[in-house]
Amino acid sequence: MVKEIIQIVETKGTPKYKQLIEAILNAIQEKRLRKGDKLGSINDFCKAFGFSRDTVMLSFNDLKSRGILVSQPGKGVYVADDNIQVAHRVFVLFDELNSFKEDLYNAFVQSLSPETKVDIFFHHFNRDLFEKLIASSVGRYTSYVIMPAMFNDIEKLLEPLPNNKVYLLDRYYQNLSKYPVLYQDFEKDVYHGLLSHIERVRRYSKLVMLFPGGKEPEGRLKGFRNFCDDHGFDHEIIRSLEGRSIVKGEAYLIPSDRNLVSIVKSADHLGYKLGEDIGIISFNDTVLKEVVSGGITTISTDFKRMGHRLAEAVLNQEFICERNDSGMILRNSL
Repeated sequence: MVKEIIQIVETKGTPKYKQLIEAILNAIQEKRLRKGDKLGSINDFCKAFGFSRDTVMLSFNDLKSRGILVSQPGKGVYVADDNIQVAHRVFVLFDELNSFKEDLYNAFVQSLSPETKVDIFFHHFNRDLFEKLIASSVGRYTSYVIMPAMFNDIEKLLEPLPNNKVYLLDRYYQNLSKYPVLYQDFEKDVYHGLLSHIERVRRYSKLVMLFPGGKEPEGRLKGFRNFCDDHGFDHEIIRSLEGRSIVKGEAYLIPSDRNLVSIVKSADHLGYKLGEDIGIISFNDTVLKEVVSGGITTISTDFKRMGHRLAEAVLNQEFICERNDSGMILRNSL
């Protein structure tokens, strides 16, 4: 049965495992194997062609890494994808989708080669979902781009993936230093962003940071505190805008766009002019923030640059540990 579908062409100087890979690809290309078809067992291939188990396993593993074959425990090996023109398959796991991460993703995809296929998933800060998505991706991709969250035992969750094919994004974790990473340094970003326009910041009598916690990076909070302590700013940290009136003369650092809309509406209701009566600094720049209320000042990394650089590292199989630069983009709200 195996020999009816798989036809080995012996080529002098070509390793047997590569001959088998080529034979399976030819069978797919010639429609003798289609998506969902089950291949014979390793033993079937060994008997049919006189190959060792190691040779067959090496061939299968190569094709699994490209996403062409997939193993189903207790059932066997199947054709996962019959689009064999795809040379590179990338698994992307983000925490959530928003406009600035969409910019990052689009820049990443546009910088890859045309034959690369990218599948994107979201874990929404759900540990069980993160674990399930990782487990289901094993062996199906040539590269894995992971945006981890602050889960317990994150290193254990990543263990099923091959170290040399994983790229971490957005946050740096000391216990994950064996993986290449392109990250933001949230503490330095806030500190140096405020410092870069300190005279503008000094126009305000008090700095107020809204920090609800949870998924927000703790580094931002630390950078804000250090800046205020080092440079003598009266400051306050609040967990919610609920029950908190905005006050003339204060500047507000707002992490979420929902709260940004809320505080802009409150200022408008009170007749406060942004950049004069109160200040607003948002995080993570978007096209919309360029125009809302005459322009919202942001502290942000360059997400498009992050996407381009990530693609470069993946294509070149480059081990990086690199901070993506950030800065304050000054607009009318400050």
